[in-house]
Amino acid sequence: MKKICILLMACQAMVACNKPIEAQEQTTLEGKEVTVFQNVNVITMESDQVLGGQDVVIVDGVIEFISPSAEYPNHAQIIDGTDQYLLPGLAEMHAHIPTDQDQELVEETLFLYLAGGVTTIRGMLGHPSHLTLRVQVNEGKVLGPHIYTSGPSINGNSAPDEETVSNMVRQQKEAGYDFLKIHPGLTMEVFDALVRTANEVDITFSGHVSRAVGIRHAIASRYASIDHLDQYVEGLVPEEAAVDPQDNGFFGMNFTDLADESLLGELIQSSKEQGVWVVPTQCLAERWAGPVSPEEMAASPEMKFMPASTLERWVQSKKQMQGSNYDPQKAQRFIELRRRMIKAMNDGGMGILLGSDAPQVFNVPGFAIQHEIEMYVAAGLTPYEALITGTVNPAKFFGTSKERGMVKEGYQADLILVKGNPLEDIKNLSQREGVMIRGEWLSKNVIEERLAQLAAKYAGP
Repeated sequence: MKKICILLMACQAMVACNKPIEAQEQTTLEGKEVTVFQNVNVITMESDQVLGGQDVVIVDGVIEFISPSAEYPNHAQIIDGTDQYLLPGLAEMHAHIPTDQDQELVEETLFLYLAGGVTTIRGMLGHPSHLTLRVQVNEGKVLGPHIYTSGPSINGNSAPDEETVSNMVRQQKEAGYDFLKIHPGLTMEVFDALVRTANEVDITFSGHVSRAVGIRHAIASRYASIDHLDQYVEGLVPEEAAVDPQDNGFFGMNFTDLADESLLGELIQSSKEQGVWVVPTQCLAERWAGPVSPEEMAASPEMKFMPASTLERWVQSKKQMQGSNYDPQKAQRFIELRRRMIKAMNDGGMGILLGSDAPQVFNVPGFAIQHEIEMYVAAGLTPYEALITGTVNPAKFFGTSKERGMVKEGYQADLILVKGNPLEDIKNLSQREGVMIRGEWLSKNVIEERLAQLAAKYAGP
């Protein structure tokens, strides 16, 4: 039986030097939940270096210490991490959650996020039921990732005038939503009233940029995040092109060949200065607007976890996208333009947040985030840089950098265990051996059993 020990400050300094632990003082861990990842390779996300052969000890959902030779009580849950890699859980920064009209679907969706290694979600279309759900998840009554939720959509229809939008902002702040979600259609006057009121009551706003507002005014107004790269492509069109903003198409796809990429540097610099983050949702752009047929997309393995009605809706949406005026070559040029923009934004020091817009056209919760992060690497980011967008950056964005986003003593135990090194090949991120949320371990077997039940449910007779 192993003795019980907890590192004190002096011992923690020894851990940082990768020296064996010799605890000077001991304190009991009996009655506490203890989990140990033994002999695991740790990707801390403090750097792109791997700490090999570590024991990571989790006590009551918090990383207690990391050492190449740890002691722990005999009641601890042991997870063999030999030849495996432990890294922080991911944040899905453009997620959607069903409403409480179907509680079973809500819990299925939250589980799919977790199964994909997503331990934090930012819900981008809020509903009053999500406020209750956030509490239930925090209290452990419902299994799911950490939830941040917007209020209901603020758009041209729901907010037609300044008085209405100001009232909406105040009501959503009072209700306890984390931020405001902006959809298209706002006039400049209504948008400015939203910004004034949001600043007054101290609530941030994120999402789409209305055509009447434009990217430069949106940046100057200090969006917390602009999602989908909305209006950034339009911002690359020279004034002399004299385009009609209404003709921009899907996130500016119709303006692809007019884009002057020399204008991007100015947008990146002003975005940095104003503290505006971007959530590219490149996965949405490539899987919805890309030239692959809807039938091929619907045959993807992860689609078996979605209801048939949802799949049919996605197929029809993509067929509409690929209608009579669809140009597959132009669509591909649009995708490549967006990839170059993501690369330039990263290289320019702009804050990028990982987000796929799941569940949306052929983006299955949890699975879509793997596609998204692989697309960042395809755009030219290193695997480490891509991982930052889903770990370190979301923690900075939410102001939780001292609690989440790294594998570090004192941090919450929201973790992913994978077989291969994702710093060498980002596809290894999908080789999950398990996911930990708030210290609760979901093994590969547990996840696969639940996924099999979902697949059987939606397979039909």
